[in-house]
Amino acid sequence: MCGSKCRNLNHELLVATRNRGKLDELVNLLQGTRYDLVSLENVNIQDEVEETGDTFEENAILKAEEYGQMAGIVTIADDSGIEVDALDGAPGVLSARYGGEELDDQDRNALLLKNLANLPDSKLTARFRCVVALSRPNQETVTFSGSVEGFITRKPRGTNGFGYDPLFYFPPKRKTLAQVSAEEKHSVSHRGKAVRKAVHYLRGMVQDFGEISS
Repeated sequence: MCGSKCRNLNHELLVATRNRGKLDELVNLLQGTRYDLVSLENVNIQDEVEETGDTFEENAILKAEEYGQMAGIVTIADDSGIEVDALDGAPGVLSARYGGEELDDQDRNALLLKNLANLPDSKLTARFRCVVALSRPNQETVTFSGSVEGFITRKPRGTNGFGYDPLFYFPPKRKTLAQVSAEEKHSVSHRGKAVRKAVHYLRGMVQDFGEISS
């Protein structure tokens, strides 16, 4: 993560999230873009952008554009969550606020299990979904999406990851996303798929910038 001593506004990329787990994942996935990665803290942004959209895409665009306007540089933001088929896609866009703002990850996992307790295992199909938005000054925002299919387990397994990872069983690995390494998770996860598409786009942007400025 770039600090104040390596500022180059033309090649800075703001990673717009305050979620520590998500920030770590995004920074890891964005390595190799030739951008200097900066956080909201690095650019001294204290304001919070409310997620008022009805879809992951709307919320990702909202955060990328508003934080991007505050910083004046290229900004990447994502919105993601878990969709459980038996709950008609809930928690969905409310995943981070499922049950109320005062709950933590452990509380939300417990609430989800409680709401699924009377259902058979065959009804516990679910998916993680992610939309990444890339906002650039004076240009149209672009988005990239990714998803991964799996099942909800009956109890948390594993200590890696964050959010609903301990409950999300991924059949090809025969583990939850909290039981696999960060590298394994990035290779198959919803966020990994979406960010890899964004990275490909960003590399093209850097190449174009180099051709224009050379």
